[in-house]
This record gives sequence, C-alpha cells and structure tokens, in this order.
Amino acid sequence: MDEVPDIARIAYLLSDAARARIVWTLIDGTTRPAGELAFAANISAPSASAHLAKLVRGGLLHSAAQGRHRYFRLASTDVASMIEGMASLAAGTRPRRPRSPAVPANEPQQFLYARTCYGHLAGQIAVTALEGMLKRKWLTSRGRDFTVSSSGEKELAALGLDLAGMQQSRRVFARPCIDLTQRRPHLGGALGEALLDAYVRHGWVKRHRRSRLVSITPQGHQNFRRLFQE
Repeated sequence: MDEVPDIARIAYLLSDAARARIVWTLIDGTTRPAGELAFAANISAPSASAHLAKLVRGGLLHSAAQGRHRYFRLASTDVASMIEGMASLAAGTRPRRPRSPAVPANEPQQFLYARTCYGHLAGQIAVTALEGMLKRKWLTSRGRDFTVSSSGEKELAALGLDLAGMQQSRRVFARPCIDLTQRRPHLGGALGEALLDAYVRHGWVKRHRRSRLVSITPQGHQNFRRLFQE
C-alpha cells in the first residue's frame, strides 16, 4: 500500500487560530518581523516565538536573521497556494453556528482585489478583466485554452503586445487560471504575463517590492473600466 501523505501534520500546524492568523498575514508575500506577527495574531511575543518555531520546523515558514531581529515569510509558492485554497474553502463552508474562525474574517481587501499569480494579474480586478475580454469577444474558448479574435488582436496590439512572438513560443499562450479567492478564472499563460507587464509599463499597475500585492493607479482604474466594464 502506498504511504499516505502526512496531511495530518499540516492540518495540525494550521489548526491553531494564532498560527492561522500568522500565515494569513504573510499571504501577500511580504517578509515581516516576529513582533509584527505577534501583534497581528493578538498574542504575546513569547507565544508568537513558539508558534513561529513550529511553523518554521513544519516547513510552512522561512526565517532569516537581520541584525537583532528575525524576519519571516511563507516558505514557498506551494504554501501560499495551499493557504489561499483553504481560505477560499473556509469562505464557502461557513459553520452554521458562530465559532472562532481559523482564518480571520477581515481578509486583506487589497490582496483580494489585486495581486500577482505566477507572473500574471490575479484577484477581483483580473477576474473582471477576463470576463470583459470574453464579453467583448477578444478571446474565445477552445478546449482548455483561449484563442484571440481579430478584434482582440487589434486591441491587444494597441497595448503593445507581441502576439505573434507569444504564439510561436512553446509555452501555454492563454489559459484560464482559477482565482482561489474569487473562485472564478483570471487569465494565465504567456498572454496573462504579457498583459501584466503592459499594465505596469503603461502606469496602470504598480508592483510592490518583495510582495505579491499590486496597486491599481487612478489611470489604471479608468482604463480597466473603459476596456473591460463599460
């Protein structure tokens, strides 16, 4: 019989509300000191130290010393994806009777609205953008992937995208990527990455250093509405 994966160990690490709050605080990809994580989890510094040690030993967090302080971040993108998936599941399976949630109810709204996902844009803004492209028939579904229509080629070329180069590549060109917090797809693949680069280049999106969070500028909001919502 095949060995059963040690799911129980991961479940144990996240079964404590304080540890769940710690990892959720780090879901945006930032690196934070122990004191800030203790404050976010509403626990004492010694208690936070014990919880952080368990999460590091369990492989969910990475720690590094800088001067007299120790900083923590999620250990990998696999850990981040797992946490996002659990948060999405928790939101859709709320208990009938109120009880202390494993994931805080006040989810970071900026993270839910706009972030990166493997090099392309994710969150509510990205889901809305893909829905707009499909509604305007820039993209059409073909099996698991998307193809670009003639009108879509013109609109995307106007944003400065080299569609021919992307289509000649051996990489996946355009494919739906299920957004784990929105439960609907945003655009992945080479086209998704190229669009995010174009948004940044045109000043619509601003990346955050050492974080998956991105900000939509006023110009970006205006153009996203014009292209995908009006």
